[in-house]
This record gives sequence, C-alpha cells and structure tokens, in this order.
Amino acid sequence: MKEGNIKISSENMMPIIKKWLYSDKDIFLREIVANGIDAITKFKKLVNMGSATETEGEEYCIKISVDKDAKTLSVEDNGIGMTEDEVEKYITQIAFSGASDFLAKYEKAGGDGIIGHFGLGFYSAYMVSENVEIITKSYDGSHAVHWQSDGNKTYTIEESDRAERGTKIIMHITDEEKEFLEESKIRELVKKYCSFMPYNIYVNYNGDGKDKPLNTTTPLYLKSAKDCTDEEYKEFYTDTFFDFTPPIFWVHLDMDYPFKLKGILYFPKVKNKLELERGKVKLYCNQVFIADNIKEVIPEFLMLLNGVIDCPDIPLNVSRSFLQNDRQVQRITKYITRKVADKLVSLFKTDRKKYEECWEDLANFVKFGCIKDDDFYQRVKDIIIYKDINGEYKNMNEFLGLPAESADDGENKGENEEGKGDKKEESKTPSTIYYVSDEQQQAQYIKMFKDAGLNAITCDTFIDPHFISYLEYKAPDKLKFMRIDADIAGALKGEDGAEDSVLIDIFKNAIGDDKLTIKTQALKNAAVPAVINVDEYMRRYSEMCSFYGMSEGDVAKTMIINTANPVVAKIKELDDEKQKFVAGYIYSLALLSYKKLTPGEFDKFMSETLNLLGQYVK
Repeated sequence: MKEGNIKISSENMMPIIKKWLYSDKDIFLREIVANGIDAITKFKKLVNMGSATETEGEEYCIKISVDKDAKTLSVEDNGIGMTEDEVEKYITQIAFSGASDFLAKYEKAGGDGIIGHFGLGFYSAYMVSENVEIITKSYDGSHAVHWQSDGNKTYTIEESDRAERGTKIIMHITDEEKEFLEESKIRELVKKYCSFMPYNIYVNYNGDGKDKPLNTTTPLYLKSAKDCTDEEYKEFYTDTFFDFTPPIFWVHLDMDYPFKLKGILYFPKVKNKLELERGKVKLYCNQVFIADNIKEVIPEFLMLLNGVIDCPDIPLNVSRSFLQNDRQVQRITKYITRKVADKLVSLFKTDRKKYEECWEDLANFVKFGCIKDDDFYQRVKDIIIYKDINGEYKNMNEFLGLPAESADDGENKGENEEGKGDKKEESKTPSTIYYVSDEQQQAQYIKMFKDAGLNAITCDTFIDPHFISYLEYKAPDKLKFMRIDADIAGALKGEDGAEDSVLIDIFKNAIGDDKLTIKTQALKNAAVPAVINVDEYMRRYSEMCSFYGMSEGDVAKTMIINTANPVVAKIKELDDEKQKFVAGYIYSLALLSYKKLTPGEFDKFMSETLNLLGQYVK
C-alpha cells in the first residue's frame, strides 16, 4: 500500500467543494454517473478502433447500489477503467491541483460558475460523503487499484482484487446527508439528472434479468422528425413532464451546422388564460442534464413552453457569464426562436382552422414573445389574430380591411414615388381599433356597436393591456387602441346638435357628483339613454398603478346623455321630483353597463328599482 500527501491546504479544499463547486448538492450523482458514462464511451471507441476487445454479450451499463446499513452509495461502470498511474494523475494530482487553482482564481470573484473544466466532477462526492473509495481496473490488463481518501491531506492507494474492467466509486455518506441512503431518493435523482443518458442505469441491480433501467437511452429527440409519430411525441411529453393533458403541437429541432442541437419544444394546453404559466425547458449536453430554464440559452418567453434541448456545443459545466457572452450560444438562441416562429407561421398558412382553434392556448405565449423579442415579433406579427365581437378570428390587416402589407409597422417596400406620397399622407391618422376587455360587463356597449354595424376585437387576458401598448409603440402612426367604453359617443355619434344645458343641469342636480363631466349628444342607437366614457390613457395609467400596487387615483368619467332616446326627450316635461328620480336611475343604468357597482351604488340602484316597481302596485 502506498500513502501520499495532497499538496494543497485541505482546510481550503473542502469549503471549495461544498460551497463553490455546485449550488445544488443533488448534482453530485449526475457527476459521478456522467463520469461512468464517459468511461464506457471511451472504451467503446477503443473497441471500434481495434485497440480493445469487449466481452461477448456484455451490457454496457451503470449500476447504482444503496446500502443503508453500511451507509454507502456506490456507482459502478464497465468502462475503460484506470491504471495506478492514471489514478494518481487524474484523481490525486489534476483534480486537487485544479481545486487549488480555482481557489486562487475565483474565491474573491464570487460563485458565478460551475467549474467542471478543472476536472472536479469526481470530488462532488465529498459534498455528501465523509470518505470516498475508488476501485478500478483498466482495460489494458494491469492490476486493479484501490484508492481512498477522506478529502483531507492524505490518501492511500493499493492493489485490489477486482477482476472486471471498469470503475466502482463507493461513497460513505455522512450522517447529515442520510437522505441519499434512501433508494427512493436516488431513483428520483436518476430520473431528474440521468433520464436520457446513453447507457442503461440500474438501481440496486440484482442480475435476475427482471431489472428495468431507470433511463431512456434513445430519447425521441434523437430521432429524425419524419420517423416520429404523433403518439410518440405525446408519450414522450407525458413521460418527461408528467403532464397528462396532451400538448396542442410541437417543434422538432435538429441542427448539425454551424452547431449541433436537437430537441423538441411543446406548446402545452393552457389551464388559465388569465396568467402566464411557466413551463420547463430542460437543457442537456450529450444526453446529460444540465439545468431547467437557463435563460442565457433559452429566450425568456420560450420558457412558457415545455421541452428538451440537447446541445453538445454547450459545456456540461459552464458559468452563466460565459453563456451570456458566447457568440455560439447567441446563435443557438436565435435558431430556436426562428424555428418556433416558423412553426407558427406554417400552421397559420397551412391549417388556419386548427390555428384558430389553438389560438386561446397560443395567444399569451405569442404576445409575450413579441414584447420580449423583436426578432420573434417581426416573424409572427402578421399571424397574430384577434377574435372580434362576432366571434370571428382576424389578423390586424383583415380586421381593418387592408391589404396584407398595409398595417406593417416597418418601412413600406417596393412602392413607386407616387405610392410613397399617398401612404405617407395616410399614416398621419392612425387607425382606431376598438377593443373589449370584458364581454359580460361591456355587453351593452357591444350591442350598440353591433346595432351600428361597427366591430371591435376582444382583449381579455392580463397581457393584453401591455400588448396593445407595445403595438402602439411599434406603429404610432398606424394604430391606436380604444376600449369600447372609452369613446362610445365618438364611435356612435349621430346628428350634430347644440349642447342642451338645461338637460345637463337636471342630471347634475340628480347625481350630485362634481367630478363627473356630463354632456349631451344624439347617438345612433336611440334605445340607450346614457353611456359612460372614460379617457383611454388615464384609465390605462390607473390600471398600471393598480398592477404595481400603487395608488390608482380617480379616473375622470364623462356621462353622455343620449338626446335621441325617447325617455331623455321627455324628461324636461316632468316635475322636479320625477326629473331627479329618472335622471338618477338613468345614471345607475349607465354605471351598470360600465362597471360592477360598488355596494353603495348597488344599494341605491336596488332602492330606485323597488321605487319604480312600487308605481305599478299602488
């Protein structure tokens, strides 16, 4: 047996491993298993090159054993193995010296990175272990080796009686980390970190032929899209994300040049259209799990999807600062964004009916993507559709009755000089698009619009206020959005007439609200006695304040008295008491159509209604 000293300060070594190496101690199992996978891959390459001979009928695999009584967790592979010299070099010298280098270089910089490029993966075992053993035998026939260290200054190395090629790592788990001696916990970690590794992984393998591997060695995303069925896509989705609601559709990613990338992104069924539900995009490197939702690689809006992306060009252990500044990573991000946009555009063009059926599930994702990523917006802006008050889906050009290019927010292309002049003149007055945010609450306004032959779009999700502001920002000279109750008087304006000051005074005296502006106007729809208008931009500001928990403030309201209404036309003929009652009741009706009444307003409305009913039962 040979003993040796580790030529670094051990009191500095373990804090590095426990604090800086990984942010999540669970990941130690991934590192140890990934090392075993790598050892098998290296051996198979030697076999293919004719430099090594494999055992007939041998299954390349990883065997994980949990011994609760002995307090050990073991990971064994039948890969290339190591000689005594290689153990000295790769375990004792390189890894420990790498830790020393890391300490000198990064201790003051803060724990920004995972530092696998120093060869420290093996030492992640010390995050949960008080002692670690390595029993290994090289493929070259040299004697087996037994290495052992508690991670302090000394280690021992001696010959072993191991007869099989490969390596076994035995971790003696500390009392503080005894959860890793539960078989259920280990199975959970294997499913999380190792589910797509390329060789079978067994837990507590007994060799009776009935054991089932916990991983899938050939995940669906490695296949060509043309060889995958819809059922396979759905099954892979359920198995990977434990979501038993089938996705609405998916994008299969497959790129070999200028970088390698494979994966599948799924558009999940939306459970609540009033919020953005965060999905999970799992990032892999050569089938080894790295992390969920790494925003430096996957655009933020794509994290609303569920998916798997495997990119060998991204190092397994890498700092976020590297990802942020790496040009290759930026190209990968753009590629993923383009493929998702292309899929949406293709569905819109080839199967408009299905696209419309899926829109409620897609809308928040697409709108959020436009706000967060201009490149995505430029690709999908013409396939954003809106449901109008007649229940029909239209994109903006269709809604406005314009040619396909007309509502484009970019520069006009291909016009002759005369055309440029005409379009420039048109752009001075942006098109007003009326929208509905609550079909039930704004039902009266919708009916008035329909009766007048006007149309509006429905914008009833929480992201819509942000999205319409974004569209106005992108095309300030072309689009202006107004909620249906913001300018109903302007939209439904009838014959011009002088303002009726007497009528205004009657309503002012009846309502008694100095902050309420009252105007008279003849509307096209004579059935409605009065409507409430609220300035669009003041209301948006108030809602924004409310969203961020700030004081909303009062939003000025304007009441439009419809002089074309027969009740309003006769109100002057009534005595003072009846004028006050009718005017007050008309105001309550207008409020009821505009918003949900406060308890006080509702009590007043009920009192007025009962008073009115009382006139018929006297």
